[in-house]
Amino acid sequence: MIQNNTLKDNVLPKRKIDKVIVPIYRYLQVETTAGIVLIIATAIALLWANLSEISYQSFWNTPIGLSFGGFEFNKSFHWWINDALMALFFFVIGLEVKGEFINGELKNPKAASLPIIAAVGGMLVPALFYLFTCPSGTSVGWGVPVATDIAFVVGAMALLGTRVPRGLHIMILTLAIADDIGAILVIAFGYSGNINIEYLLIAISFLVVTHVFFRMGIRNLIVHVLLGVATWFAFVNSGVHATLAGVALGFLTPAVPWVNKGAVNHYVAKVTNFLSGGETTEQEEEQEMFYRLQKYSKESVSMQERLLHTLHPWVSYVIMPLFALANAGIAIQADSFSGVTASIIFGLVFGKPIGIVLFSFLAVKLRIGKLPSSVSMPLLIGGGVLAGIGFTMSLFVSELAFVADHHLLDGAKLGVLIGSLLAAIIGVSFIFFTQKPKDT
Repeated sequence: MIQNNTLKDNVLPKRKIDKVIVPIYRYLQVETTAGIVLIIATAIALLWANLSEISYQSFWNTPIGLSFGGFEFNKSFHWWINDALMALFFFVIGLEVKGEFINGELKNPKAASLPIIAAVGGMLVPALFYLFTCPSGTSVGWGVPVATDIAFVVGAMALLGTRVPRGLHIMILTLAIADDIGAILVIAFGYSGNINIEYLLIAISFLVVTHVFFRMGIRNLIVHVLLGVATWFAFVNSGVHATLAGVALGFLTPAVPWVNKGAVNHYVAKVTNFLSGGETTEQEEEQEMFYRLQKYSKESVSMQERLLHTLHPWVSYVIMPLFALANAGIAIQADSFSGVTASIIFGLVFGKPIGIVLFSFLAVKLRIGKLPSSVSMPLLIGGGVLAGIGFTMSLFVSELAFVADHHLLDGAKLGVLIGSLLAAIIGVSFIFFTQKPKDT
């Protein structure tokens, strides 16, 4: 996920509110913070569901809708979080993946080959673990243990400090991004409903219009938000899961700046000349000069970067905690632990590291990929175990896979929570006790 710089600006006037905002803002930049917020939200959900399952379920099943004339659209609060807000979460994933392909680790196929191959192993082997161990009639849950939660993995690696070299950071993050692409494909092909061709064609038409508008230079956010909502609504009715609208729109967002740095430098020079007592202009011209400087400065950063910078905090600190609150609440009873639970735990805790390490080993032996110089095989094993922290995406797929069976759904969620917790504990402990901290 993106990293923001702390607020440091000695030019702008100081405000009293900055004494409150700046410390909070700095705290939110700490890599572990998003994971801590998710843990708190999960703990609240579990406590609430076990103290009063009825109130927990009734709250999230509260109907919320829109009506206009003869049009009416009513869904539960839970649905709005999972199918609407999570579309924004997937939009941010789409933006991140687009950025990685254009300017990041996935830009160089040779450098990205090892983590991509490792990600394939880290999805295939857990799915096979699940399929070979799951109870009869529950094979639909194969997609639950294939995902990796970036927020928790980044937080876990941050806790380990210099014991985790930059090479492993980059490899695991690239793996997690490739894993997200795989999870998107799993949802698209494994958990979409009956396809309504008419609405699907309408959704594709809106995506084409969005692409054409970007190519024409139509970049007004209001226009694109309206197009995005229309695309999402068409996906809702198409049978293809609505969150895929977010992914598609993220991929379409331009990752190249509209204005080059030369244009910005030109107006910076003009403004500098004016502020230094140079040639004066009419008031209207001065306003136009500053307006163009503001506009060109903004457009010298790609829309993909700007939206990612703006939306990332909302996703990390609002949408994901809300998702955890609405989905992690399980009333734990004697019969909660089931065969599905055990299969998901096996997939996350054992399938993930085995798949990642095995496929990485084969890629290195076949000279398709190369381990980063600072990454040893024991370190890769520890990273592979940490990649078994599934959480957000695994809970999401659980909802899709077992929506028709409440008991199996609870068992699957319990498996995700236990498996992710074990993967975090084992992974952090393994790296802590096998790796010495590096001097900084």
